[in-house]
Amino acid sequence: MDDATLSVGSLEAEPGIKARGTVRAELGTLTADIPLILVNGTRPGPRVVITAGVHGGEFTPIDAAVRLADRLEPGEVRGQVIICPVANPNAVYQGRLNVSPVDGVNINRVFPGDPDGGPTERLAAWLFANLVDGADVYVDLHCGGIDQVLRDFVGYRLTGDPDLDKATAELAGSFGIEDVMIGLTAEGGNSHAAAARRGISAVLVEVGQRGQRDEPTALRRVEGLLTALRHLGVLDQDGSAPAPIREWVWSAGVTAEATGLWYPEFSFDADIIGEVAEGDVLGRIVDPADGREHTVNAPAGGRIVYGMHGLTVRPGTELAALAIPWDPDTATRPNTLPVPGMGRGSDEADPRP
Repeated sequence: MDDATLSVGSLEAEPGIKARGTVRAELGTLTADIPLILVNGTRPGPRVVITAGVHGGEFTPIDAAVRLADRLEPGEVRGQVIICPVANPNAVYQGRLNVSPVDGVNINRVFPGDPDGGPTERLAAWLFANLVDGADVYVDLHCGGIDQVLRDFVGYRLTGDPDLDKATAELAGSFGIEDVMIGLTAEGGNSHAAAARRGISAVLVEVGQRGQRDEPTALRRVEGLLTALRHLGVLDQDGSAPAPIREWVWSAGVTAEATGLWYPEFSFDADIIGEVAEGDVLGRIVDPADGREHTVNAPAGGRIVYGMHGLTVRPGTELAALAIPWDPDTATRPNTLPVPGMGRGSDEADPRP
């Protein structure tokens, strides 16, 4: 970064200025007003883009993004920070699920988007063209939605670029979150995967579950973001040592094969969701009309990182995602460790990474 004006659309911030406002995104037959906070520091440094509100029903990330923007002062910042607290207004304000009510598309399956596609694909393309593509670092904030239990974690994708992967691994370990999930491929339509393919150090940060809105969780997330900004040199170091982390890779994603009522066998307590062996019963789907049961078994062993809390499911609904401790030897066998959520589907499920 140099001593330049930071601008997104019509919103501008000179060095030493924090600017707030909205920028209109044209989405074909629709428009969306995207709220932004631009923090233009007084000293050289990286450009960091932080988004929240990619999905509806995920309230804590939005709250934390706004609180972070309030905390940042340009005179203390090296580089530039762009905060977008509501990246997908239609899904956030009109819906409570991961798909947009305007077209039924999950935006976190179609990044980097298509400027000539449907409204959600156009929005994804706008976010990349106006925010992400100019970033040195990209942080996408999420949490378990209103129908999901979830353990806090940071996720990132391996790209095969040693320098980029090293920088992103260090970034992932800087948030003070113990569990780091590593995707062995940068394929798929998730925001951080698409950013990684463009050479941007990008992470997914998941803190909170069931769409809960509570101040302690939001403040905990803000502190993690401040720690990461210190790691990046955007803020002055405070002398604290990095927290220990545990690295995991995905072992399986579990989806429903029937329509009905979901009765999981695992706990709804995120701290003790549990671990399973291959073949263990994860739960059952019951047809409410005739009482027939469809048993759901674990296709592989692993720790349950997130799971479906909602009662009603349909074929394709994500029921759970499993992970195992990271072993670099498994990197030679990526087909045995699929990354949940790599597809472009528009279903309501949200396989996170």
